[in-house]
Amino acid sequence: MRNKPKIEYVFGNEALLDNIRFLWQSLNQYHLDLSPCFKQDYVETNFEKRKAFFLKKAESAELRVDIAVDAVTKQNVAYCVSSIDEEKTGEIESIFVASNYRGLGIGDSLVRRVLAWMDEKGTISKIVEVAAGNEQAFGFYSRYGFFARRTVLKQIKKG
Repeated sequence: MRNKPKIEYVFGNEALLDNIRFLWQSLNQYHLDLSPCFKQDYVETNFEKRKAFFLKKAESAELRVDIAVDAVTKQNVAYCVSSIDEEKTGEIESIFVASNYRGLGIGDSLVRRVLAWMDEKGTISKIVEVAAGNEQAFGFYSRYGFFARRTVLKQIKKG
């Protein structure tokens, strides 16, 4: 069994987005590898586009960025971007843990932190979207009371 690294957590708003660039790119590649039908979406999406989406959302919603940092290497090893909109819906927008840090409770800690924040802010409901191909994440999210409510199908444009 490997030594469990000491992890420190920092959080803030959209000003921290640039600090998750590499991790977000790893998440995008992860989804690209898993996607059964929408690989092109991940090929066409880059960090700048995703960052612009988050910044636009921050204009009408409260955005929070949590980052897990290895206390020894000072490397960012995981993140979670979450939001609360005008209707008091909290959303886990994006979450990723670097592969060599998985299974250490970091994702659990990030989710617990953002859910506590959402509770403090009085959210009425909480949601998370799971990309097609990543259904194994359902088990992780069910630990926090998240379950599939509906399935949205999207037409793939031909040629």
